[in-house]
Amino acid sequence: MSLAELKSQLPEYAKDLRLNLESVLGENGAPGLTQSQIAVVALASAIASRNAAFTASMAAWASEHADEDALRGARAAAAIMGMNNVYYRFLHLVENDEYATLRAGLRMNVMAKPGGSKIDFELASLAVSAINGCGSCVASHEKTLRKHEVGAQAVQSAARIAAVVHGVAVALEQAEVAGSSASRAAA
Repeated sequence: MSLAELKSQLPEYAKDLRLNLESVLGENGAPGLTQSQIAVVALASAIASRNAAFTASMAAWASEHADEDALRGARAAAAIMGMNNVYYRFLHLVENDEYATLRAGLRMNVMAKPGGSKIDFELASLAVSAINGCGSCVASHEKTLRKHEVGAQAVQSAARIAAVVHGVAVALEQAEVAGSSASRAAA
C-alpha cells in the first residue's frame, strides 16, 4: 500500500495526522535527518505502534528510502527496545533503588551491531522508547545521540516522527474497529 493509499484510509477526524504524516516523512519535515534516517525511524515507530497492516505499509515505504541493512537496524531497535523499555521503566517506577543494583541479566548484544549505522539505531531506539513511555531509555538515547554530535533538531525530528506514526497507527486501528462494528450491526 502506498503512502497516498494509507493516508486515504485515515478518517476525517484524523486530518491533522494525514497532513503531519506527509510532512514528517518528507525530507524538509524532519530537519537534521536524511531520508534514510526518516525511513528507519518511521519503520521502528510503526513496529512499536503494533498495527500489523500499518507496519507492512510503512515497511514497503521505508524500503524505497533505506537499504536493507538500515531497515534491519530499525527492526532490531524496535525489538530490543520492546524488552528494554519494559525493564527500565520498571526500574524507574518501582521506587526501590535496590533493583538498580541487581544485574539485569538480559541479552542486549544487538546494540553493539544492530545493522545500519549506530546513529540510525540510536534514533530509532529513541523513537521507540518515546512511544513505549520509557523516560530512562529516552534520556539515555538522547544523551548518546548528542555525544555523537547529533543536533537537537534531529533528535526532535525523530520524536516528531514517532508521535505522528503512533497517532496514525491508533487512528487506523480505530477506523478498522468502527468499520467492523458497523458491519456487525448491519448483519
